[in-house]
Amino acid sequence: LGLCVSRASASVLNLNCCLVLLPMCRVLLAFLRGSQKVARRKTRRLLDKSKTFHVTCGVTICIFSVLHVAAHLVNALNFSENYNEDFLSLNAANYRGEDPRKLLFATVPGLTGVIMVLVLFLMCTASTYAIRVSNYDIFWYTHNLFFVFYMLLMLHVSGGVLKYQTNLEEHPPGCFNPNKTLRQNMTVPKAFEEPFPDYTTEPFPEDLPVPEPFVQNNFMRICSEEPKFQSHFPETWFWISGPLCLYCVERLYRYIRSNKPVTITSVISHPSNVLEVRMMKDNFKARPGQYVILHCPRVSALESHPFTLTMCPTDTKATFGVHLKVVGDWTERFRDLLLLHSNQDTEILPIFQQRRYPKLYVDGPFGSPFEESLNYEVSFCVAGGIGVTPFASVLNTLLDGWQCYKLRRLYFIWVCRDIESFRWFADLLCMLHNKLWQENRPDYINIQLYLSQTDGIQKIIGEKYQALNSRLLIGRPRWKLLFDEIAKCNRRKTIGVFCCGPNKISKILHKLSNSSNSYGTRFEYNKESFS
Repeated sequence: LGLCVSRASASVLNLNCCLVLLPMCRVLLAFLRGSQKVARRKTRRLLDKSKTFHVTCGVTICIFSVLHVAAHLVNALNFSENYNEDFLSLNAANYRGEDPRKLLFATVPGLTGVIMVLVLFLMCTASTYAIRVSNYDIFWYTHNLFFVFYMLLMLHVSGGVLKYQTNLEEHPPGCFNPNKTLRQNMTVPKAFEEPFPDYTTEPFPEDLPVPEPFVQNNFMRICSEEPKFQSHFPETWFWISGPLCLYCVERLYRYIRSNKPVTITSVISHPSNVLEVRMMKDNFKARPGQYVILHCPRVSALESHPFTLTMCPTDTKATFGVHLKVVGDWTERFRDLLLLHSNQDTEILPIFQQRRYPKLYVDGPFGSPFEESLNYEVSFCVAGGIGVTPFASVLNTLLDGWQCYKLRRLYFIWVCRDIESFRWFADLLCMLHNKLWQENRPDYINIQLYLSQTDGIQKIIGEKYQALNSRLLIGRPRWKLLFDEIAKCNRRKTIGVFCCGPNKISKILHKLSNSSNSYGTRFEYNKESFS
């Protein structure tokens, strides 16, 4: 039973160790998302589940690793207690009663297995939500131990513990060996024990009939030689070599692509600890909704973080930018380096100080669910706090020109805790609002701003923000009424729902998107998660 469970769990582990790397091939996913070969929206939406698929494979690896380890603990005990001298090549133990701990710690499969269990334990525990939120560095460094895990896995399967029989034709299972049986059943006097000839090495004479007691039926087969065994070729290599090579090639491509630092054109300090960084890079192209990975060697030699693009390069301008909220060690050190030679309240640093910016490398862009927001006729976008960043790039794109996209109506809901947060993109919202009014399309975008925590009536300071003040509401959105109103105004249409914010809001929107309505309107839910 132990061997059966260990082999079955090993097959499941091979499959999941193969699949778990594929969702991490971000360049491949971005290519598939933007490729014309994946024309159907439903197929592209499956790519949005890449993180969920990765987590599912990881959990499966943990579960079946426990089964695999338990089965091999039983196997080690069985090899020790059931040692058989008739099949020396099949025995993992060297003698009967050998300490099973020697099989676990003094052999290549056993020792590599123990180390892999420790590595897997560190990776799993550091991947929990509490660790990721409280100390992202621990998650980052422990998760990069996957390379050590795969190297140990290749060594683990090269031990040759499990073997198969190579001469099944000459020695089929359950066959009858007459020479061995006669020798075992014959009683030899002690005086003749020494000179007695050994016939076990010679085959049973073909011209002599087989004794009747040994042939019970016509299905009995005769063994022509002793069984021979050989170690299995490690099948794990077939499973993981392809995805591992693909991942390594992609990492090499990403390293070459991001090897040249970007040119930081400006740094803007926004209220509520938000920093905007605008950059330029040769031949950099991106679609609205995509994200990049920033790496600053002066902040951390190995650590890098993803940030959604809030401004994409266009045909007329090569500048792109990100907004980042200062909430951790990395972002704090990054902010201090960027604002080292200026006042914290300074908005844009002077041109002559640009040479003092630290080197910054950009990897990407990579795809996200928000690329689909322009591919619906009607989109319903909900942002919570800094979760507005994916929609900022969409709004900037619409500001440059909305006629070339399928989108004809956009519902934009933004929920913040303090009034100052709305100033991050207040100018952008006002410019887009004025542009659509001038083009006689005021109904193209429906903006609603919600201030969830306040002591009284507040307004966004500034005369130019009057258009937003009329759309500023106190309290939290009444999601059910919003869905009913949108469904009533867009009967029998498919509406894309996009959310980037807290899980509580996400769960509500997901539930309402899956619920039915009396207007024949269908809601398709898409989500971006902070964690």
